[in-house]
Amino acid sequence: MASQPSFRAVPHVRRPRLSDTITEQIEKLIAGGKLKPGDRLPAERDLAQQLDVSRPSLREALLILESRGLLQARRGGGFSVTDVTAPTITDPLVHLLQRHPETVDDILELRHGLECVAAEFAALRATEADDKRLREIVSAMKRRRGQVDPLEDTDRDVDFHMAVAEASHNVALVHVMRGIFNLMRINMLRSREALCHQAENVALLDEQHAQIAKAIAARDPKAARAAANIHLSFVQASLREAAGTAERKGANGMNGAAAPAAGPARSRKRVNSDNAA
Repeated sequence: MASQPSFRAVPHVRRPRLSDTITEQIEKLIAGGKLKPGDRLPAERDLAQQLDVSRPSLREALLILESRGLLQARRGGGFSVTDVTAPTITDPLVHLLQRHPETVDDILELRHGLECVAAEFAALRATEADDKRLREIVSAMKRRRGQVDPLEDTDRDVDFHMAVAEASHNVALVHVMRGIFNLMRINMLRSREALCHQAENVALLDEQHAQIAKAIAARDPKAARAAANIHLSFVQASLREAAGTAERKGANGMNGAAAPAAGPARSRKRVNSDNAA
């Protein structure tokens, strides 16, 4: 008698619900950086028309995304994209920095690693729109005409480094950089306040930003990484010298005395030597 063939159960393929398909599409836009933290979604009626779905299915998808912490309801209606990294990364470090100013060097070390990588990948992946954005920020920095405003300059500084990160088109890197946005802003403000008492430091910072943008536009990842390294190394060295000068003033009772002129010159020499390497 011939043996009977062995049969296996036929899997029942469940068709995804329409709301799940909508959820997946919006989730991919957030993960891919097309929808950024703070971006507001179109009105429900308009979004339903764009997706060609019913409003109840869309509403269900939006509620699912809200429950996952990816969207948040706005006052007056509608939804915006949540910053999924900022609450967990930023707040403890911001408070730590405020209580312990000496940790500024730790923050610079963190920025140094992230921003060198961001510049390198930006040179590999930047679009013409990314290049234009970086040029606009660099031009805005140079239009100060000698007027220094630490708060305004800090905003431009943060905008520049965030634009470099976004030009890297590395989703994980962009989200981490956005997550430490407030931390970067405090760190850059302290740096600006310490460095910008001398006009030559402002010009040097502007030129360093311009060199990073230039290397990215030239699609030269090695030069972009080197330019970012020079910039962060200059800031770190200058702040360490400024901190040492402040300590010496306190010890000698020299409050209000001018900082030694040799400090920025030594930092500038280091930058030039790095450029030549």
